Amino acid sequence: MKKILFLLIVIISQNINAQELALIVEKGKTGYINKKGEFAIQPRFDAGRNFSEGLVAVREGKLWGFVDDFGNWIIQPSLDNAKEFNNGIALVEKDKNWRYIDKSGNFLEMPLSDKLYEFNQGVAFIRKGNKVGLINADLKIIAEPQYDAIKPFENGYAKASINKKWGIVNLKGEVVVNFEYDEIGDFYKNVTWAKSNNIYGLVIGNNFKQLEYVEKIWDFASDVAYVKKGGKIGFINMTGDWIIEPKFDKARAFSENLAPIAIGNKWGYIDGSGNFVVEPKYSDAEVFSKDGLAPVKTKNWGFINKKGDLIISDEYDISVNFAIGEKNKGFINGISRVKKNGKWGFIDTTGKLLGNKWFDNAELFSK
Repeated sequence: MKKILFLLIVIISQNINAQELALIVEKGKTGYINKKGEFAIQPRFDAGRNFSEGLVAVREGKLWGFVDDFGNWIIQPSLDNAKEFNNGIALVEKDKNWRYIDKSGNFLEMPLSDKLYEFNQGVAFIRKGNKVGLINADLKIIAEPQYDAIKPFENGYAKASINKKWGIVNLKGEVVVNFEYDEIGDFYKNVTWAKSNNIYGLVIGNNFKQLEYVEKIWDFASDVAYVKKGGKIGFINMTGDWIIEPKFDKARAFSENLAPIAIGNKWGYIDGSGNFVVEPKYSDAEVFSKDGLAPVKTKNWGFINKKGDLIISDEYDISVNFAIGEKNKGFINGISRVKKNGKWGFIDTTGKLLGNKWFDNAELFSK
């Protein structure tokens, strides 16, 4: 008990004190920069991963270990491979065997599983034959291997299937949506979309509500989902009522009270009433970030504000930013990863290049 309490204190302390750093590659070596664009860890490693819970897996020569955000070795390079920490546990390989370790580098008691998986939101998959279950961070089984598949957890819920039928489970392994559907969406505020016998609808409180003549439903965001009907796309609320009739050719989710939509091949933005705030004139457009900027594309990508003014010139390439709770292109907490002339870097909301420097590769900030 004392050892577990000590490890929890270490984890919490590392998370609080850790600074956000981004992996960069320069001249074949991996290092990490801070949000000022300064090197927190000089490029000296042969490979690395993203920071998680105050530590990062890096490779020196052929062996992996873990360093802190100052570049100090916390777990010496002695591993054949290593993944990121989650809930104080990391998946590592040594002598061709995958094992779990804690933040002191101690090997943990192995769960009964044909294959080990990384932890995510405090749980990890276990496998027995063709069936999948769940364990918690204490390496205790919370769901016996009975599922054909479980997708990664999002906000505490995951899509899972039994006998080719899909439902939703929570982090305790409890079923929150019955296994009755041919397809199912992400669980959002006790609601998801589903497809049963070629009929689309919403599952609200585990009850299916059919939406007539609907051809496809996308996941909810900001309490709204976009839906295809009659070959056109509109928007519904969480009870399935149309708030914007289907009249657009393409769409993306609402964010910051605006949604990108396309008429023909041109993209613009509408408000919650379906009125144009930015007329369709771009070849592509992404959602607005909390910083009030959205990526738009002419020949290359730039960024506009909510009035449609071009704030950052269209001279960049961008890519999807996959981070915890994020699946967008563009700004996250005031910084966006961009590419120009084959090099990667970071800009702030004024378009200033962090550290005035480009790199061979760059990943998202994390800690």
